[in-house]
Amino acid sequence: MTTSDDQASAAAAHPHRFIVLEGPIGVGKTSLAQKLAAHLNAELVLEEADKNPFLDRFYRNPRAGALPAQLFFLFQRAQQLASLRQDDLFAPLRVADYLMDKDRLFARITLEPEEFKLYDQVHSRLAIDVPQPDLVVYLQAPVDVLLERIARRGIRYEQFIDRAYLERLNDAYARFFHEYDRAPLLMVNAAAIDPLNNEADFAELLSSIQRMRRGRLYFNPLRNPVI
Repeated sequence: MTTSDDQASAAAAHPHRFIVLEGPIGVGKTSLAQKLAAHLNAELVLEEADKNPFLDRFYRNPRAGALPAQLFFLFQRAQQLASLRQDDLFAPLRVADYLMDKDRLFARITLEPEEFKLYDQVHSRLAIDVPQPDLVVYLQAPVDVLLERIARRGIRYEQFIDRAYLERLNDAYARFFHEYDRAPLLMVNAAAIDPLNNEADFAELLSSIQRMRRGRLYFNPLRNPVI
């Protein structure tokens, strides 16, 4: 169990207070966030997609389920991150598996034009005030790797994800982070490493995270893809 003394010690040894891991479905951001938070004695902030009652409907029938699924995520993420803002002084180090900015990224891909207008109106009226990360770790992988990992982990509703949707999502992430400048950005070739099961890979990635202070850096070990 992480104590406040543990968190204070970790914060003193680590240059970041709020680290966000991002990337497309299947890239491994949640598992890596869990491992990183445990290693750093940090508070873990998870998206909790399994609590969205509309997600199964969305993956089975995207046209029918997109809007309620997206609005649920919007309210869930806004409420969770706003509560973090209130507790800022009491949590020296946090690791999250999502970036609030990506909510609109998903909305633009999944919603019809009129639905997006409605979503945008709701979003603008929420007056969302969330803490900004001081480091974003963007995990990248080819669609074939993502599909293999999705199939292997066996989450029921994810098995309905089709390749075309995942290609659009992967492209949208690439475009988004090509322009992203709101925090230092570490871009990671997640197909080439296995930080969850290979401690040398984890240590190498952790070292890059700890050294990262500003700008952007591409972490790309020259290895074979890890499926």
